[in-house]
Amino acid sequence: MRLYIIRHGETDWNTAGRLQGQTDTRLNENGIRLAGITAEGMKDIPFDLCITSPLKRARQTAEIVLGDRKVPIVEDTRIREISFGSWEGLGCRAANFEIPVSLEEFDRFYTDPFHFQPAEDGEAVAEVCKRTKEFLEELVQVPDYQDKTILIASHGCACRAILNSLYEDSQDFWQGRVPPNCAVSIVDAADGRAVLKESDKIYYNPAEIIDFRTGKKAGT
Repeated sequence: MRLYIIRHGETDWNTAGRLQGQTDTRLNENGIRLAGITAEGMKDIPFDLCITSPLKRARQTAEIVLGDRKVPIVEDTRIREISFGSWEGLGCRAANFEIPVSLEEFDRFYTDPFHFQPAEDGEAVAEVCKRTKEFLEELVQVPDYQDKTILIASHGCACRAILNSLYEDSQDFWQGRVPPNCAVSIVDAADGRAVLKESDKIYYNPAEIIDFRTGKKAGT
């Protein structure tokens, strides 16, 4: 089994620095373009199945990558994004900060995510890891999928959570950064055991990567 785990393309809330969580936003024009470039780079991969978060931006990214291929698409709520609850839609960068805690407290989401305190109606990072780990462990055990190539479309935090148990240091949740839009990680699985083969592969110019935390392009 080979899994290609992709983060969705860019949205207007990504560029504006607003918490999306489980709010059902769509790709913007640039997000569609980045997904199209990624689709070209992945055009020769013989996908047998696609599993996507039910949120539109993830499914839209998957559909662009798959193109004309007649591949079944299945939605799984376990790989939807972290819920920020009542904080969703609020600005989370220093320049537009609107969240009802201090910027320092919120910044733990990036610097110390397992101790990040979400909104009362939000979701902890550990909870996202639990549901996504259950998803991955169940998937790699499915007998009919053992020889399949599967596209999995998810979100920044959820992608890191899916892969968390496969990283060399599982306490380093972000692995240095939020995965770029349309970043692809490749996992091979056999005999119920999954191994990360490649992380955060992108098919567009790396200079276009936006650091979500700051809103700046890489290297600036």
